[in-house]
Amino acid sequence: MKSIFLRNFIATALLVFISFLIIAVAFVGIGRSYVISDYRKGMENSAREVARTAAAIARGDSLSSWVLRMSISSIGQSTGDHVFIADDAGVIVSCSDRTPVCEHMGQQLSQELIAQIGERPYDQLTDLGGLYHSRRYVTAMPIIAPEGGTLLGYAFVSNQVDKMLDAWSTFLMIATVVGVGVFFAALLVTLIYSRHMTKPLDEMAAASRKFARGDFSVRVPQTEDPTDEMGALIDSFNKMADSLEQSEQRRSEFIGNISHELRTPMTTIAGFADGILDGTIPPEDERKYLISIRDETRRLSRLVKEMLGVSQARARAADLSHRSVFDISELIVQTLLSFESRATKKNLDVDPQLPDNPILVWADKDAITQVIYNLLDNAVKFAAPGSCLILKLYKDNGKAYVSVKDFGETIPPDDLPFIFDRFHKSDRSRSMDKEGVGLGLYLVKTIINSHDEDIAVKSEDGMTEFVFTLPLAESTKQRDKNEQQRMV
Repeated sequence: MKSIFLRNFIATALLVFISFLIIAVAFVGIGRSYVISDYRKGMENSAREVARTAAAIARGDSLSSWVLRMSISSIGQSTGDHVFIADDAGVIVSCSDRTPVCEHMGQQLSQELIAQIGERPYDQLTDLGGLYHSRRYVTAMPIIAPEGGTLLGYAFVSNQVDKMLDAWSTFLMIATVVGVGVFFAALLVTLIYSRHMTKPLDEMAAASRKFARGDFSVRVPQTEDPTDEMGALIDSFNKMADSLEQSEQRRSEFIGNISHELRTPMTTIAGFADGILDGTIPPEDERKYLISIRDETRRLSRLVKEMLGVSQARARAADLSHRSVFDISELIVQTLLSFESRATKKNLDVDPQLPDNPILVWADKDAITQVIYNLLDNAVKFAAPGSCLILKLYKDNGKAYVSVKDFGETIPPDDLPFIFDRFHKSDRSRSMDKEGVGLGLYLVKTIINSHDEDIAVKSEDGMTEFVFTLPLAESTKQRDKNEQQRMV
């Protein structure tokens, strides 16, 4: 099967060849006609000059004078034409041939031919009734005396077609060589351009074969303008490769994390079950160990559920189609209402410091709801009873800032750098759930980072504060507008 490169090259080469062929045919045909037409005009001018010269010389001499013959011989030699003069009866009396005895002298031209020579120049392709051995272009004009307008004779100028085209043939040969050179140069340019155009396709095909083998690290170099078709295709292909690589990474991470977290509880469950079955564990202790097996099983169930939730939330947050413009103030209030009973139970004083005017952001509303819920759940859980819980919202430098602050147990300095890591838990640190698997804050950071934003934590002197940012809707629209103007 022929490659796209070969098909494209053959099609372009064929197009160039046909174009050159059409141009060559037109050039040869039109050029030949133009050369002959131009030469015949020159012959007409020569015939007019010979007639004028003959009329002037005939005033003091005859048309058969040696002076006239030398004059027309010079004209014939300079123009390359054959020139002769006939008297009013059609008898040739002077010729441009320099031979002492000219074969044309004294020959009689037919009266029919003489009758065709009038005021307009005679211009025909003829052998003049056998005067010439082959057909020639012949131009003839009457010789009129300056005084009285008497017809003195006729001036004839002729030339062979081959001689007329000698210069044209030389020019045509040069033009042919140049044309062939240009044709092969065009083929070379076509070859290079076709190769250049198909190279990204070859690279994409090679990358696709590596994808099929599980290697998602390869990318196609962006050598084209991203605004044209090929550049857009390369950009889309690389984005697809990024998505596939991220999906593969998430899958590998998910399997690795599941394997890591499942190993301990499954070993515990298997060990207790074997102990009960083989009698190692006394019958009176079986209930205690069965309860441990139940608790480990439920922990496994929570682990799988949370891991699936992290993977789904991570994939959803990265999908731009789920993002929309919404009021973050309203979302905070709605999420805060779900903690009303828990805050009342711990006698917490909730202080929502929200602006009077709406603050519109562009984000995944469901994902941000999960972020706020997780942070509020963490704050309520670890806030000291009777303390204060502060939610603050403000905007600065094109971003919305959301702060969740509580007062109570703080995060140890040693654990603070790892608080957002997966499965990071400590009896002293504030994980999302002391009975959980350490994925709550990891999920929060994952969602915020997928929006190309940041989250930070500060915990000291009995106060812990989480602050994250979101892009303002008006800033996002202005950024998109500036990007469109830049591309235009």
